[in-house]
Amino acid sequence: MKNFSTVVTRAAAAVLVACVVAGPVQAAECAFKPNAPDQHRVVKGDTLWDISGTFLEHPWCWPQVWGMNRDEIRNPHWIYPGQIVYFDRKTGRLSLNKPGEGDGRGEPPVLRLSPQVRSAGLENDAIQSIPAGVIEPYLTQPLIIEKNQLASAPRIAASEENRVYLGAGDRLYVRGELNGATSFQVFRPGGALRDPQTGAVLAHEATYVGTVSLVKAATPGVDVHTFTVSSSVSEMGVGDRLVPAPPPAVRNYVPHAPQRPVDARVMSIYSGVTHAGQSQVVTVNRGSIDGLDVGAVLQLYHFGKTVPDPEGRRGFLGIGRSKIKLPDEQYGSLFIFRVFGRVSYGLIMQVTAPVEVGDVAKSPE
Repeated sequence: MKNFSTVVTRAAAAVLVACVVAGPVQAAECAFKPNAPDQHRVVKGDTLWDISGTFLEHPWCWPQVWGMNRDEIRNPHWIYPGQIVYFDRKTGRLSLNKPGEGDGRGEPPVLRLSPQVRSAGLENDAIQSIPAGVIEPYLTQPLIIEKNQLASAPRIAASEENRVYLGAGDRLYVRGELNGATSFQVFRPGGALRDPQTGAVLAHEATYVGTVSLVKAATPGVDVHTFTVSSSVSEMGVGDRLVPAPPPAVRNYVPHAPQRPVDARVMSIYSGVTHAGQSQVVTVNRGSIDGLDVGAVLQLYHFGKTVPDPEGRRGFLGIGRSKIKLPDEQYGSLFIFRVFGRVSYGLIMQVTAPVEVGDVAKSPE
């Protein structure tokens, strides 16, 4: 599967090689496969998730075997097709240098890149992070609206000439507080997202319909702001809501365990289907207030069922048998790539069974 990598600045190259010889990885979850190869040549389409999966039992913990701390992860290295990733068995690390290369004084080796000039188009050559085509809509469009945000969102109150549906260039009138913003995305509120554990409404799904720009803010004696439609992907009309256009999404995705233990449930599957598979997107009922951030990895489990004990004692008046709880069964991983207060989006990774609403998603063990 081609899913994860790192894209970083060349200026950080010395950081990586200074870390890759720091010593063996101690975390049990980052154990190398018994049959791990000595090296892997990077080819177009590879990702760090794929490459690390060639060497590691759990590919998501690749930052540890590259020796990067959380600050350095923010600026990892360019890795290109044609380079060779080596497994240094002595140090228990992955590196872009052959094991043993250095100056003989225990200093880190010099990172040797391909001897060709890299200029324009540099980023197109480097292996990419999560494929843009899979998650781009989830990064730039308001598909999740939290409860308090929905209540305060400005709304389209009227349209020019009472048009029912609006398209690019049409004028419309908005009521509500803009809080200084001038560019907005327009969405249509959808169904409630309920916590599978508590039943509480955590957020609402939203259908993205387009963008609008402020022409003139409301003046004294006027109740509405004047906008024009900048773009639309479907009909826009009275009652639709506005949310400020978000800043550019951070796309430097680096997998790591959550900051603190997380025990979540799969809350919904995008597109409303009942089962999901690899590279599909789900929501979970945990967010930033629970310790999730972009790049956090959760393990997916089918919730252990409670079944009758075939040899257990019968209940009152001999009716029924005692119950036994089966263990949760792990079957895949979930990569968190967009986080709200109480809800997060995750990309399904390496599953061996379909994902269902209500499945467990918790910190790696």
